[in-house]
Amino acid sequence: MNGNTRSAWRAALVAAGICLCGLASRPAPAAAADSSGSLTKMQFGKTADGTPVDLYVLKNGQVTVKVTNYGGIITEIDTPDRNGKPGDIALGFENLEGYLGKHPFFGATVGRVANRIAKGTFTLNGREYKLAVNNGPNALHGGLKGFDKQVWKAEEVRSAEGPSVKMSYRSVDGEEGYPGNLDVTVQFTVTADNELKIDYTATTDKATPINLSNHSYFNLAGKTTQSILDHEVMLAADKYTPVDDTLIPTGEIAEVAGTPLDFRKPKPIGQDIKGIKADPVGYDHNFVLNGGGKTLALAARVYDPKTGRILEMSTTQPGVQFYTGNFLDGSVVGKDGIAYRQYAGFCLESQHYPDSIHHPNFPSAVLEPGQTFRETTVFKFSAK
Repeated sequence: MNGNTRSAWRAALVAAGICLCGLASRPAPAAAADSSGSLTKMQFGKTADGTPVDLYVLKNGQVTVKVTNYGGIITEIDTPDRNGKPGDIALGFENLEGYLGKHPFFGATVGRVANRIAKGTFTLNGREYKLAVNNGPNALHGGLKGFDKQVWKAEEVRSAEGPSVKMSYRSVDGEEGYPGNLDVTVQFTVTADNELKIDYTATTDKATPINLSNHSYFNLAGKTTQSILDHEVMLAADKYTPVDDTLIPTGEIAEVAGTPLDFRKPKPIGQDIKGIKADPVGYDHNFVLNGGGKTLALAARVYDPKTGRILEMSTTQPGVQFYTGNFLDGSVVGKDGIAYRQYAGFCLESQHYPDSIHHPNFPSAVLEPGQTFRETTVFKFSAK
């Protein structure tokens, strides 16, 4: 076939609406995402010692979540507002360097014991253990190098619910002062129902306290300098655990009725916040969930009247720490150059009660050999 004949043949096919597929000069079409979403892995950088770190992008429904195996950190959550415009509602950084620096646990998986242990000491099976004191007189979120500062092993998983990445880490006996070799997995899944599901499991070869949580900071208005004080919050909790001036529970389980901590009906975060006797002023309290930690149950619902975004959290855990970013002071600069100031974001940390190891009346947070720690937390995103 000469050149003129070939050109005429091609033109005739095009005119007839026949696709000239498979030609080397044509770029291959992008693979279409299936109904169960998509998962993409990319390099995120290296730690100071040269360890490679990856970033995983999970997309499903209308939600995109980015999570890194450095610290099991959620770096981004994109979800649409009432007009369908997507926005990132998670505080944090645009690169790994931000997370390698000093920051208030943005998006991190925290452990071996999330929240506080009084005086950084506890006794278990007749032996005293001493931990790093890194929050006033107390131990906080696993110590100086907790789970949030470890590089986890990551495995891409195609679950029936949607794209998923499972992260695993062995916390060796004596790490940060804790007993036992603890094998932990945290699996992040984004479902077609616009949910981020986090499944925690752990086993140990020696009795140890354990309390795993995620420490994401949310602002449903998106990347903004606006505070979260106008966000309307409902917490499914009739009771809370009062604390001393170092935020350690007194051991009492008190009613929220008649206090600024009554979120049984939705109200703006800022409505009663000045009634909290704390320095700095704000919520940083463990709420005793009505679900009791028996099954997956609704724990919280947050609504931003400006954007219409809604966040609902359900959990199998018995408590949730509601924190309003009281200690953010503008010294940490995050995405889009935003200096995160007081009330820039809120946290809903599903958990066992703080300092449970010292309070026999609290649900036990001790994991024994032969047992398996299993907890699930689900964040569901929508708008109205």
